[in-house]
Amino acid sequence: MAKAQGPQMLDRPSRPPRVGLTLLLACVTSSVLPSQSAPGPVFQDGMAQVVPAFRDRETWIQEDLWVETTFDSNGDGKPDRVHVDVTRPGQTETDGLRVAVIYETSPYFAGVSSSDRRYFWNPNHEVGAEPPKHDLPPAIEPKNGRPLISRSLIGQWVPRGFAVVHSSSPGTGLSQGCPTVGGANEALAPKAVIDWLNGRALGFKTPDGDEVVEAKWATGKVGMIGTSYNGTLPLAAATTGVDGLEAIVPVAPNTSYYHYYRSNGLVRHPGGWMGEDIDVLYNFIHSNPDRCDWCDDNVRDGELLANFDRVTGDYNEFWAGRDYLNQLGPLKAAVLMAHAFNDWNVMPEHSVRIYEAVKAKGVPSMAYFHQGGHGGDPPFDLVNKWFSHYLYGAENDVTDLPRSWVVREQDQRGDPTSYPDYPHPGASLVTFHPQGGGEGVGTLGLSAHVGVESLVDDVAKTGADLAKAESSPNRLLYATPELKAPLHISGWSEFKIRVASSKPAANLSVWLVSLPWTDSRRITDDVITRGWADPQNAKSLTESAPLEPGEFVELSFRLQPDDQVIPAGQRIGLMIFSSDRDFTLWPEAGTELQIDLGETSLQLPVVGGRAAVEAAIGG
Repeated sequence: MAKAQGPQMLDRPSRPPRVGLTLLLACVTSSVLPSQSAPGPVFQDGMAQVVPAFRDRETWIQEDLWVETTFDSNGDGKPDRVHVDVTRPGQTETDGLRVAVIYETSPYFAGVSSSDRRYFWNPNHEVGAEPPKHDLPPAIEPKNGRPLISRSLIGQWVPRGFAVVHSSSPGTGLSQGCPTVGGANEALAPKAVIDWLNGRALGFKTPDGDEVVEAKWATGKVGMIGTSYNGTLPLAAATTGVDGLEAIVPVAPNTSYYHYYRSNGLVRHPGGWMGEDIDVLYNFIHSNPDRCDWCDDNVRDGELLANFDRVTGDYNEFWAGRDYLNQLGPLKAAVLMAHAFNDWNVMPEHSVRIYEAVKAKGVPSMAYFHQGGHGGDPPFDLVNKWFSHYLYGAENDVTDLPRSWVVREQDQRGDPTSYPDYPHPGASLVTFHPQGGGEGVGTLGLSAHVGVESLVDDVAKTGADLAKAESSPNRLLYATPELKAPLHISGWSEFKIRVASSKPAANLSVWLVSLPWTDSRRITDDVITRGWADPQNAKSLTESAPLEPGEFVELSFRLQPDDQVIPAGQRIGLMIFSSDRDFTLWPEAGTELQIDLGETSLQLPVVGGRAAVEAAIGG
């Protein structure tokens, strides 16, 4: 079977201290942009306001079309066309009003396949073994609404003087092409839509006709927003450097498919989706039946399955090409990242790594974090300011606001606390050492301890089971003394370990927990952060080396970034175990791991550094 080389590019000529967020936002005089006799957008306190003339839904213009792209991803020799819908104020037709655009694109708009675990990979096998094949799901029955692909965002933004545009990703809904799950066409498709909004690409009334649709009503200024996969695609579009894309708000975006399906060389599943991998996601979204067999043979089988390497979990060129951190060079759109620190599906590293890189580029950027799970937009007033400034040039203080907003544990998502940046500028790494007694609850302190302790893998025990056990042979747990004062952690935790395995391959899992374990429904009460790694990748992320039973290897990796205040009265616990039932493969029980305590440490990013730690637990 021929290996796909990605979508065929078609060469054709271009065509025509706690500060309330509300208080910070409410400090700009009102204005009307642009200046014209017809109704136009109105801005007060730097934010677009609902305009009575734009509120009447009966006057809105709703239409759909197909935008021609620059690629052929389904091998039919013709440029793919993507399905697009538009909702805009009627004044764009009757009064010549030109408006900016809020744009969301998605592979989910037309529906998805079954999430029955028969169609996922079975994790019940040894680490490093060839996985058993899984069944293929039934074909998706697409929900191809016309003229509207989606109703999201319309009610918020059209009354405020914006147009709202949606598009279905290639190979989904009525969009031509193949899904590539992070391939080039997922960035180039929204780029084509933005080019169309700027008169640089052609739009057509039908997927195969030649009757042209123009966007004369558009100013050419575009902002993109979306959550999860819909949040990934704004970043993908921005990596093309397309002119007209001025600002993006990626919410819980998957910014690297390797980091979504692997961790430090280990096959690791997204939380709640045990057995999912990149081919499963392809099957989950492939809703356009046209040229389905060609797409399955050349993209799913010839590219995804041929290169994803579910045996070793190593990083390779395939994964590097689906990591947007490697593609940020052309990006110039202002970036407002949003994520949750307890999102164990698309983990917080996805946004933090991009935020840090974009900030280093000098691109306007801001970060909003909350303490919940997957999803969660920034406060609407902040998003409104972001788009009003970058799409309409509204005078406001969005460029002068603090760079970081974090919802504290006791607060609502709409009431974040402001900080100068993320991680907190006052945080520094403090090194903790396990000091023995880990089969019970040993000590985690500031001085090193010499010794070797061991655990026996048993995937039947969940991480929660292990953390709340007074003692267990299946994990090692070391905890600080009870905190006398709250301890604020902000940033990446660094973990170093010297470990030996009784088998040539083993999972390695690390949780940072708050004790005593409560089984509380509050997501922040028990797990602080987590991390996973493959000891076979101790020397290289791109090449595994089987472990010599009983021989120690050293490796270092980061746990998921966090920003959390651990309250007084709690203890911070470092738990080391092997297989994590909710995330890793499920090998047969019995693998023994030995941990060299003298060469194992945890560096925590503590606001106030060592002095704060000593005040909380003593020297």
